[in-house]
Amino acid sequence: MTSALQLPTGSLPAASESETPPGAERLPAGLDRMLDLRLPDLIATRRFLHAHPELSGREFETAALVTRELSAAGLRPRLLPKGNGVICDIDGRPSGSVIALRADLDALPLTDVKDVPYRSTVEGACHACGHDVHTSVVLGVGLLLAQLARRGKLDGRVRLIFQPAEEILPCGSLEVIEAGGLTDVSQIFAVHCDPNLPVGRVGLRVGPITAAADNITVRLSGPGGHTARPHLTVDLVDALGRLVTEVPALVNRRVPANSGLLLVFGQASAGTQYNVIPNEAMAAGTLRVLDRDTWDEAPKIVAQVVRDVIAPTGATVDVEYLRGRPPVVNDAEAIQVLTAATVATSGPVGVSETPQSMGGEDFSWYLEHVPGALARLGVGRTAANVDLHRATFDVDERAIGVGVRLLAHTALKAMAG
Repeated sequence: MTSALQLPTGSLPAASESETPPGAERLPAGLDRMLDLRLPDLIATRRFLHAHPELSGREFETAALVTRELSAAGLRPRLLPKGNGVICDIDGRPSGSVIALRADLDALPLTDVKDVPYRSTVEGACHACGHDVHTSVVLGVGLLLAQLARRGKLDGRVRLIFQPAEEILPCGSLEVIEAGGLTDVSQIFAVHCDPNLPVGRVGLRVGPITAAADNITVRLSGPGGHTARPHLTVDLVDALGRLVTEVPALVNRRVPANSGLLLVFGQASAGTQYNVIPNEAMAAGTLRVLDRDTWDEAPKIVAQVVRDVIAPTGATVDVEYLRGRPPVVNDAEAIQVLTAATVATSGPVGVSETPQSMGGEDFSWYLEHVPGALARLGVGRTAANVDLHRATFDVDERAIGVGVRLLAHTALKAMAG
């Protein structure tokens, strides 16, 4: 991504004023009409970000773009210490509560294969998880609420958080927290794209909505040698096979059956020659678990099972267990706010009960400090939607307007609450 990126202008036609769905509410002070006028620009922003993705930890130009847009609206955004994230307060009534809205900026290390005008121009980087949508939505909310604050009609303070590095470890949410992003915050909210829900539907759930997710790397070592004389070696290929096939099942036997633990190795390597037993091997994967108590115990369980399985082979074992993120646990009162905001946005038909996912989300670290909730924003395009984290992933862009209205209603109702 080159420096000093500028948004294109005039790339989309102007939008007409949308109808309010049955049972929905209009935003105050003409904000719906303002959103209708801004929506083409927000869609253009999303497409621009999609075409110019930045990987986790490198979101410098994306953060700069967000900063420029917020500054142009009269706000005072500040960059995170590394310069790849943004925090911006919209100041209303000083005695009101502080409500935070979070978006994530980073893309995934995938090559975009879609045939669309906004296809990624960066080889090996693609917004395949919808973070370009999240950023455009929260940016749109900020532009609307800035107008409300300017008119003296904002009943508190809204903090916009544009976070780096959601897709990697260590998590970017921890950088935001360390930088004071949650200071004085009473509630925090976010949306995540869901291609399995149609536009206008919002997936809500009280309690855990995602799984905990950790990274595990196991390295094996021992004297290698000729495949003709394996008795003179430690056969690391055999040991690696035992590791990836036996350990997941045995770990499951050490935890409650309803904990939803899933250990999957996605990478394994050993050796480069057919007739040489190597002296090093490795496997790496993820551990995901629905239950918080089991997550707390998982590191020592995995380490012990790995050592038990490998011990008979004679290999030396090194287990690197990288703590990722706990489950996102939605607060009941925050879900009440989101439910009311969903009805205000899309009417009662917009509310969908959503299951707990095995995916991980570092929004969970914010909820370790303040109450809040994550909602699933319907972005489905067809009956056969493309799942997240695929290089063909795309969204129905009408979801951007829905997301802006949803989080605007959420912030206003939370402050009034």
